[in-house]
Amino acid sequence: MTTIQNTAEINKNANEVYAFLADLNNHEQLMPENIYNWSSTKDEARFTIQNMAKLALKVEERVENQVIKLIPSEKAPFEVRLRWELQAVTDTITTATFIIEADLNMMMKMIASGPLQKLVDFQVNKLKAILG
Repeated sequence: MTTIQNTAEINKNANEVYAFLADLNNHEQLMPENIYNWSSTKDEARFTIQNMAKLALKVEERVENQVIKLIPSEKAPFEVRLRWELQAVTDTITTATFIIEADLNMMMKMIASGPLQKLVDFQVNKLKAILG
């Protein structure tokens, strides 16, 4: 399993960060320009990654103010799990870590690792920009 992750400090309490991330409708704001055909509900999101694949994700688990786990709701090009982990540093600062775990063979790892790392970095930075 390949693990790709990034972390940022957000100047909001864990409750506010969790409330934003727990609703998949908000995740469209975290996506880069190469994501299109976005549709979502609170619990599910569907989108297309330009020149790559269509993906449908659903919430597998929510632990209030701590974790949101996402898994594919339809067949994905490879086994993948996404997870946001939150940790309250103080009453006004939260550490948010975005983790993608993907089952990639050597060839897929060479092709997909870079774009997946860029996606993780982009989403973490965008979350920090949106929430402060």
